[in-house]
Amino acid sequence: MATPENLLVLYTGGTIGMQMSADGLAPASGFEARMRAQQASENTGELPNWQFRELLPLIDSANMNPGHWLALRDQIVAAVEQEGHDAVLVLHGTDTLAYSAAALSFLLLGLDVPVLLTGAMQPAGVAGGDAWPNLFGALRALHRGVQPGVHLYFNGQLLHGARCSKLRSDAFDAFQVLPRLRQAERAAIDARIDYRQPRQAANLAVLPLHPALQASHLRALLESGIQGLLLECYGSGTGPAGDAELMAVLHEAHARGVVLAAISQCPQGHVQFGVYAAGSRLAEAGLVSCGGMTREAALGKLFALLGAGLTQAEVEHWLARDLCGEMSD
Repeated sequence: MATPENLLVLYTGGTIGMQMSADGLAPASGFEARMRAQQASENTGELPNWQFRELLPLIDSANMNPGHWLALRDQIVAAVEQEGHDAVLVLHGTDTLAYSAAALSFLLLGLDVPVLLTGAMQPAGVAGGDAWPNLFGALRALHRGVQPGVHLYFNGQLLHGARCSKLRSDAFDAFQVLPRLRQAERAAIDARIDYRQPRQAANLAVLPLHPALQASHLRALLESGIQGLLLECYGSGTGPAGDAELMAVLHEAHARGVVLAAISQCPQGHVQFGVYAAGSRLAEAGLVSCGGMTREAALGKLFALLGAGLTQAEVEHWLARDLCGEMSD
C-alpha cells in the first residue's frame, strides 16, 4: 500500500470532462491540461506523480459496452506489465461506472496494483461541483495507499469495485456499497480466470422476472444466441415455477449449454433457492445462485468467466464462489 511512483490516469470520457456542444454536453479532449491547471491550486504534497492517457474515442458512458471493458482491461494490463505503472486511475462517466468497476474486478483478478475508477455528476469547472473533489480525492487516496484490486472512489468514499451500485441520479452521493449478510469464504484464483487469461466478448442478457413474463418472451431471448442469462428473481430466488412451459424453456436452454445465473431483484436480497419450493424448481432447471451479488457484479463476473473460454460447468463452478469479495453467504 505504498504511494504510487508511476500512476497512469486513463481518461475514457464521461461527464467529468464534458464541455458544451451544439447538441448539449459531450465528451471533450484536452482534459489533461485542465487537470494540471487545477492541480496548481491543490496541495501537491498529497498527490502522487501521474501520467495521462486518453482512451479514444472518448465516450459518454451511456454508450459503454462490453467491448469497452475489454479495451480497458487491455490498456490497464499493458500499462502495468509493459510500461511499469504501479497504479491506474480511470476517469469514467457515472451511468455505467458501477458496471465497469465490477467487470474490471473480474477481468483483472490477481493484478497486484490498485485500480481506481471515478467520475462526477457535474462537469469539471462547475462552481461547487463534484468533479475536482472526486478526482483529486481519488489521487489523495492513492497517495495514502490503496490495496491492490479494483475500487470506486466517489463523494469522499473508497468503495468496493464489485459491491457498489448507482442508486441516485440527483446527488453527489450517487454510489453506495450494498450491505452483505456475511462475507463468503474467498476462493483461490485459478490461472484460467486471472488477468493473464486472454478474454473474448461474450453474448449475455439480463432479464427481471415479472408477472407479465411469458414463456414465448423467454424463449425468444434464449434462442437469440446468448451464452449466458442473468435472471433477476423475486425475493430469495423464486419465480413462476408453476408455469410448466416457462420452466421447460429454462431446462432446454441449460441443456443446450446456456449458463443461467440468478440474483435477487431486491437491493438487499440474497438468493437461497431452498427456502421456497418455487426456488428449488428454478435450481432444478439449471439456475446457479449468485448469492447476494449486485446486478453489476453478476453481469461482469459472468462476462469474464464466459470470455475466458470456460465450459458451462466451469463457469457455474466459479459463479458460485467468491473471487474478490463480491459475494455473501
